[in-house]
Amino acid sequence: MTHADTNQSPLRTQDPEVAAWLQREDRRQGNTLTLIASENHCSSAVREATSTRITDKYAEGYPNRRYYGGCEVADGIEELARQRAMQLFAGAEDANVQPHSGTTANLAALLALAGPGGRIVGMALKAGGHLSHGHDKSHTGMVFQARQYGVDATGRIDLDEVRRVVNEHQPKVLIAGGSSYARNIDYKAFAAIAKEVGAFLLADIAHPAGLMAAGVVPSPIGIADVVTMTTHKTLRGPRGGMILARKDVAKLINSAVFPGSQGGPLMQQIAGKAVAFGEALRPEFRTYQQKVKDHAAWLAECLMAQGLDIVTGGTDNHIVLVDLRRTDVTGAAVEERALAAGLSVNKNAIPGDPRPPMVTSGLRLGTAAVTTRGFGRDQIKSIADVITGLVRGADPERFRPTVQGLCEAFPLP
Repeated sequence: MTHADTNQSPLRTQDPEVAAWLQREDRRQGNTLTLIASENHCSSAVREATSTRITDKYAEGYPNRRYYGGCEVADGIEELARQRAMQLFAGAEDANVQPHSGTTANLAALLALAGPGGRIVGMALKAGGHLSHGHDKSHTGMVFQARQYGVDATGRIDLDEVRRVVNEHQPKVLIAGGSSYARNIDYKAFAAIAKEVGAFLLADIAHPAGLMAAGVVPSPIGIADVVTMTTHKTLRGPRGGMILARKDVAKLINSAVFPGSQGGPLMQQIAGKAVAFGEALRPEFRTYQQKVKDHAAWLAECLMAQGLDIVTGGTDNHIVLVDLRRTDVTGAAVEERALAAGLSVNKNAIPGDPRPPMVTSGLRLGTAAVTTRGFGRDQIKSIADVITGLVRGADPERFRPTVQGLCEAFPLP
């Protein structure tokens, strides 16, 4: 139960307006099934850690090298988070747990490895990449000389194109990773291409980080020079970012985070990260991640069995990208219908999408959050039926009882 739910809550007493908004969010999440691939539900222990008094502490610098006094507890928490991160991602030589987000982690890493104005190559947003991989609307596309690679006709990364773009552009950093790419990435092939031009390889594992930590999909640890991620998606922690680095570039990375791109770290979030990493080190976390992966494959199979198109014809991780071009509906329209039915999904560009980003011809789905709620194959099949009906224009109110029943049967953690 949140503070906003109790009669004695200081928040409810002092600021009933904000308390009411937070209560509304509690109800929204409780009565909505989250199928957004970049969202999950962290544990009550993580939420408790992020709401503690450590939020008051300024801790500029790093453990045992702070610019303020009274950082003994902050030092202990941050070092615990770092050590757990390196244990979780076995083979990582250094961990920086201070980045506020995945984008700030990427920006710091690129500044460290490429330098201002340096050349970088990443996956195009429409191909499944991320804004922070050099898109012209992102600071990474403004600060660096960026080029983009895409996918082939099947929707998979075209390694021949990657090599061609890299050889033409001669980047200092090659980025492997995406935000809507549903297949495993051949990190060794990327490393070989980077080596041909003397570039660093940066692997952005924001989405599959939890799957990789559990060992259910291939990991770039030990292959890439630097690995960036978020901690709130499949990793099931608090909102934030993290960077893992080889020892020989760790000092550059740390300096790029602080003082390069951030001031004082959010110690309450780092405390939450430490808790989440500890949870991820338990055997049951691997079981959970295997279910996330299996549920995504089953969701894709169920949708295809009902006639919907899936980019690449399936998935290797938690993402299912639906191609709506053969229907008469847009991603934006399905997103709106889904909300009315009680599903939280997101419109998403597909490779070669003819529609603008706020409309799109695709729908990105993810299974991490509903798996956290305890879903099994039967519930995933029910959700596939709902999504198919919504795509085909059925009244969302028809599905609201089904979704509400699932929310009640599988409450939030």
